[in-house]
Amino acid sequence: MTNTQLATVTQQLTNAETGLLGGADGVLAITAARGTAGKMTVVNTDGSFAKLCGNGLRTVARYLSEKTGQATFKVHTDFADLAVARQPQLAEGVPAYSVEISPVSFAPQDLPFANLGVDRIVDTVLPAIHPSLKFTAIAVPNPHLIAFVSPEVLAGSDLERIGKMLNAKNPYFPEGVNVTFAEILDKDTLFARTYERGVGFTNACGTGMSATTLAFILTHPEEAAFDRVNTVYNPGGMVKTIVHHDGERYWIELIGNATVTATITLPDTALLAGDWQQAEIHATGEQAEYERFIDAL
Repeated sequence: MTNTQLATVTQQLTNAETGLLGGADGVLAITAARGTAGKMTVVNTDGSFAKLCGNGLRTVARYLSEKTGQATFKVHTDFADLAVARQPQLAEGVPAYSVEISPVSFAPQDLPFANLGVDRIVDTVLPAIHPSLKFTAIAVPNPHLIAFVSPEVLAGSDLERIGKMLNAKNPYFPEGVNVTFAEILDKDTLFARTYERGVGFTNACGTGMSATTLAFILTHPEEAAFDRVNTVYNPGGMVKTIVHHDGERYWIELIGNATVTATITLPDTALLAGDWQQAEIHATGEQAEYERFIDAL
């Protein structure tokens, strides 16, 4: 399948009104890659290609683990071969995997950003974007702009306004950026909400929660630390994160569920034609187990 075909299929599959299973945030394509268990390609619901998807990487890790029988291995992405591992279940019927989120960069050319009067954004007020919020910008390698906010700001309209502004044509983040507002709940504990580039509001953004944890440690060292387990809640549930570093080199371990809601079989011709009438869909029941786990938190 060509990238053009993959983009078209993704737009059709994930459409909230006409797609399969009420739509989705995107499609993860797996192909063979020498020296690793496979390559992951991430396509957003609008047909754009993302650099990485942390939650998606966990589901790919599960698929490849069950396919190959391996518990630890690497998955190839355009930027790095990333380590993944099967973890103990979070609860009965809730499989879990850990994945490496890297490489990490603060450089303006890697996000990229411009016309903001700075060459590194860490706990920085950006008047062109908001008069008082302090932002941190991190590529992991997909770009994230993060602010720690009060519950009132988190519930307000600023996140949507900023997310839409920076993902339309703008002079600051010309390729768009994922925007996350996070509330500090306790030591090593956050709630994060993300406006995702190419998607809009999402229930959970794995790379966003990973980047937000690094920003948390850098800007609130009294509340968080390297090599310590963090809990990050989001509208869709919860993950664990651990940030590691070697000098100025950072990488994040993202640990969470890899839930299969359904298996779908569809002929190639029907897939390319956007014809779902031939789809054979089998629900797994795993979503109910995950929801029970979340309700018990």
